[in-house]
Amino acid sequence: MRTGSVLAILFIILPIFGLIAAGWALRRVGVFGAGTTAELNRFVIWLALPALMFDIVATARWADIWQPGYIGAFSGGIAVIFCATILVGRALRRSLPDAVVDGLNAGYSNTAYVGFPLAAAALGPGSRTGVLIACILTMTILFAISLALVELGLHGRGAGGGIGAIAQRVGTRLVRSPLVVAPAIGALVLASGLGLPAPLHAFASLLGAAASPCALVALGLFLGEQRREGEQALPTVAALTALKLIGQPLVTWVLAVQVFALDARTTTLAVLIAALPTGTGAWMVSAIYTRDPAVTARVLLATTIGSVLTLTVLLSVI
Repeated sequence: MRTGSVLAILFIILPIFGLIAAGWALRRVGVFGAGTTAELNRFVIWLALPALMFDIVATARWADIWQPGYIGAFSGGIAVIFCATILVGRALRRSLPDAVVDGLNAGYSNTAYVGFPLAAAALGPGSRTGVLIACILTMTILFAISLALVELGLHGRGAGGGIGAIAQRVGTRLVRSPLVVAPAIGALVLASGLGLPAPLHAFASLLGAAASPCALVALGLFLGEQRREGEQALPTVAALTALKLIGQPLVTWVLAVQVFALDARTTTLAVLIAALPTGTGAWMVSAIYTRDPAVTARVLLATTIGSVLTLTVLLSVI
């Protein structure tokens, strides 16, 4: 591995993680209060990221979005790690909701907050459609499956445990999410064939441009929150971190190369997104259902810090 290539990759990675570090440091020293994290996250989730996702879909071509090999490799990597983690958790007598949160910690990539800026810096703006596909697979399909499994574990044998009731609760959460609604509206615009009016495109582009920097700072603010966490969780955090940063990209690479025979650029994108740190969706599920969110917060912090090294090595090799 040449020193020059490592430095070039670090020049790509460090500015992105520098924004996370800036948010973390400013929260730690008290420049930003506790309410800042929630408010900046609301801006990202309700305005900036939906605008970016809507703009990408509305201005795309169906051939760009429908990439079955890429979808198969990336979703296969998620499925293997997510399901294996749940099965191991159940074998260790963890409840189904706790095992599902472990699965999210190991298989839920931070596609939106870190994926867009990192892929754009490493592979160019042409990568954003692939990142969007990964966002949809992660934030919609994986998130929905996880909610359904947690609901099944909590209510499967009691009141409100019917399939219809569980589907209604999960569906309600999804249709209320702007990160699900925005690309769906973009798909309607794309299907209409009318194109996106220039003023609307300019509006969405300007707002979407704020998504990456604000999302990265918001992630840093979240990671900078003071939390009380027991040392007994360290083995679990270490195992989940290894699965996320090493296991998932390795499985994705095997599927991309050996099963779907993807080209080098598509393989790099699929593996890069699989190697991202754990996303905040995992923490959302753990917090909603009070499944020890402190452990998930530690996994987010550990994978975010560790991914600086693993992503540098990954990009150098690939």
